[in-house]
Amino acid sequence: MLQFDWSMPYPSRRQPLFADNAVATSQPLATQAGVAMLARGGNAVDAALATAITLTVVEPCSNGLGSDLFAILWDGRGLVGLNASGRAPAAWTPARFAGRAMPERGWESVTIPGAVSGWRMLSERYGRIPFADLFEPAVRYARDGHAVSPWAAGKWRLASTLMPHGLGWQDHFLPRGRPPSPGERFASPDMARTLEEIARSTGESFYRGRLAQAMVDHSRAHGGGHAPGDFAAHAAEWVTPLAHDYRGATVHEIPPSGQGIAALMALGILAHVDVGANAPDSPASQHLQIEAMKLAFADAYRHVADPRSMEVGPAAMLDPAYLAERARRIDPRRAQDFGHGDPPRGGTVYLCAADRDGMMVSLIQSNYMGFGSGVVVPGTGISLQNRGAGFSADAGHPNAVGPGKRPFHTIIPGFVTRDGAPWAAFGVMGGPIQPPAHVQTLVRLIDYRMNPQAALDAPRWKVDANGSIDLEASASASLRTALRDMGHRMAPEPDAAMDFGAGQFIVRGEDGYVAASDPRRDGVAAGF
Repeated sequence: MLQFDWSMPYPSRRQPLFADNAVATSQPLATQAGVAMLARGGNAVDAALATAITLTVVEPCSNGLGSDLFAILWDGRGLVGLNASGRAPAAWTPARFAGRAMPERGWESVTIPGAVSGWRMLSERYGRIPFADLFEPAVRYARDGHAVSPWAAGKWRLASTLMPHGLGWQDHFLPRGRPPSPGERFASPDMARTLEEIARSTGESFYRGRLAQAMVDHSRAHGGGHAPGDFAAHAAEWVTPLAHDYRGATVHEIPPSGQGIAALMALGILAHVDVGANAPDSPASQHLQIEAMKLAFADAYRHVADPRSMEVGPAAMLDPAYLAERARRIDPRRAQDFGHGDPPRGGTVYLCAADRDGMMVSLIQSNYMGFGSGVVVPGTGISLQNRGAGFSADAGHPNAVGPGKRPFHTIIPGFVTRDGAPWAAFGVMGGPIQPPAHVQTLVRLIDYRMNPQAALDAPRWKVDANGSIDLEASASASLRTALRDMGHRMAPEPDAAMDFGAGQFIVRGEDGYVAASDPRRDGVAAGF
C-alpha cells in the first residue's frame, strides 16, 4: 500500500474524503442521489447508476438521455468492463459523407445512443435496488426543477451561441428564451415522463418502443438516416479491460474504439524513463510526460478505430519492446514532433462509487461536444450525442465512417489494481485531455505519492491534435518559459477559461476509501 503525502500543495478549498462508502462526481445533487442509494442498502452499482441518471438532468451541458457510456468495475471477484456506446446507422455508408467533413451537429452526427442500455445491463447483473427506484431522484429534479449550478450555467450560455436551430434544443433548454442564470430553476416535465417510461420498460421503449419511434420520426423529418432496425439492433457489450503495468500498479482502460489505450501507451513509455527523479512540477518531469503523450497520441490517432477495422491490434500497440523503442525517441532536453510508429503486426460526466463490501465502479457517459448534436426530440427531453463526428472523413483510414461501426471515442473510465486487488477507480472528463490527464494524475499518485485530492488540484497541460501544448493558467510562468525554451509549441498566453477537464478519484486504503473531486467543477465527494 502506498503511503500518500497528505499535504495540499496547490490552491484548493477541497480536502480528501475518508469513508466506508463513497461517491464522487461533478455535481453535488447527483452525488447525493448515489449516496442515498447506498444508505438504502444498495451497492456501488446502484449508487453509480442513480448518480449517472440524475446527471442527465442536473448537468445536461455534459450528458443526456442520448449519451453513450463506458464502465469498469470490480465486482468482488474480478474486473469487468462495459461498452455501452452506439454504432452508425445502416444508412451511413462512406458514399453518404463523401466529399465533406463529418458533421458536428444535427442528426447526421448522431450514432445510436447507448447509455440507457448500459444502465439496464449494469442493474440486471449487479444491482440490489429495483431498476425503477434508481430513477426517483432524476424524475424529481426533472419534474420539480433544480437550481442550475454556476459551472453548468456558464456552459449553457456558451452553448446557446453554438447549437443549430430547428432541432429542438432551443425549445427545450431555453424555456425563457435565454440560458438560465446560476441559481435559477430549470425543469423538464417532458424529461420526467421519459425517465419514467425508461424505468417502467427497463429501457425497451428507448430501443424498440415509443421512444425509439419518436427518435426515428424526428431523424427522418430532418434528413437523418436512422431507422427502427438501427435502434432495435443496438446492444451494449461486456468487455475485458486492457491492462498495463506501471511501477508496481496495473492500470486498466476500456479497449478500442476508445482512446484509453493512449494513456496506457504513454505510461508504458514513461516506465522506461525516471520521471520520479525530478520534482513533480519541474520542467524536466513535465517535458517527459508531454513527450510520452505525444508519442502515444501519434499512434492512437493513426490506428485506433472500431476493433473490426483496426489494422494493428491493442496487444501490438502495448508490446513492451515497441514501447521501449518509442521511449528511446524522447530527448530529455528538447521537444520533438513525432509521427506514428509501426507496432508489430498482429462534453462528458465522470463518476466513481465504492461500497463497504469492496465493489468499486468507474463510469463515464457523455453527449460529446457539450450538449452534443443540438438535437432534442420534441416531447421527450431526449438530448442526443454527436459521436458520429468522431469518425474520420478519410475513406482509407481504419476509423472511416461505415454502417454499424463504432467511431473513435474520447470518453474513458480508468481503474488501477495492485497485486490483483482493486486500488483506484478514477477518471478525468474533457474530450482529448482525458489520456493526458489520466497520465498526469497517475504519475502524481504513483511516482510522487500525492494524495488523490492534490493529484486532481495540480495544474495540467494538454496536447492538441497538431502536437502543440496548452498549459493551464494556474501553472507557473517559469514552467511555461522553460517548456517553450525546450522547443514546445505553446499557446501564446494562458487562457483561464480553457477547459482542462475535471476528475474524480476513489482509492482503497487499509481502513476504507479516500475520495476526491476536481475543483474545476461544481462537484463533490461524499459518503459515510
